[in-house]
Amino acid sequence: MKKLLYGCLMLLSVSACAQKPAKTAQSGKWIQLFNGKDLKDWDIKIAGHELNDNFGNTFRVEDGLLKVRYDQYSNFNEQYGHIFYKHPFSAYLLVVEYRFVGEQVPGGPGWAIRNNGAMLHSQSAASMGKDQDFPISLEMQLLGGNGKDPRTTANLCTPGTNVVMNGKLITDHCITSTSKTYAGEQWVRAEALVLGDSIIKHIAGGDTVLTYTKPQIGGGNVSNADPAVKKDGQLLKEGYIALQGESAPTDFRKVAVFDLSPYVNDPVKLNKILQELQHRKKD
Repeated sequence: MKKLLYGCLMLLSVSACAQKPAKTAQSGKWIQLFNGKDLKDWDIKIAGHELNDNFGNTFRVEDGLLKVRYDQYSNFNEQYGHIFYKHPFSAYLLVVEYRFVGEQVPGGPGWAIRNNGAMLHSQSAASMGKDQDFPISLEMQLLGGNGKDPRTTANLCTPGTNVVMNGKLITDHCITSTSKTYAGEQWVRAEALVLGDSIIKHIAGGDTVLTYTKPQIGGGNVSNADPAVKKDGQLLKEGYIALQGESAPTDFRKVAVFDLSPYVNDPVKLNKILQELQHRKKD
């Protein structure tokens, strides 16, 4: 992970880095969110369907892969889907390895060709309305090449959220990263370094390609959300991790988190852990 971070000391004060550690099952360790066997630790929410109604077997495990598929759909019909890991996290390094396969489902929007995402600091699946399209979250957008135009990956999209960049509140829905384009059906590794409500970095191909701070609820680009959940201006200190189904068939072979919550109140130790992760190959 070139240019991952030397902790948050280079960018933020110690007080800004300090967060109350979230209690998770395996703090300070790699947690394989996807076990390669089943989806027992995940909740599913597809727009227009009840919680854990996996309409059309959209999310499935085959050949050791977590797959997003639409072979049982006659038309996409804006049935955006998300699959949520059961525990929330606050400070962590997320790694996903993904590839786009096959063709987009009929009825999928033009902008969603080879387009998917990993949702960070998301609301829970259970708190979403039946007809809600996207969870209030920060989307690390995963894009594949279309053979025509540059299409960076690890971009940021903001359903029901805003962020700060270079000291300015950003209300644009999508912000482009500096990554290269990944064409075809190749496997791509994307990572997100998330430190509570202080700083978030998107990483692709080992390089930091996007950085922002102070993630918070606000703005639009989410429909049918509960107003009691969408508290504009509230900083996002923690939340759920979700993978998206936006009409593009996608495979995930790795979804893992290194929980950094035990170290956020000790920036020196946090820096050391991040440097170790930067050089570690087996995760």
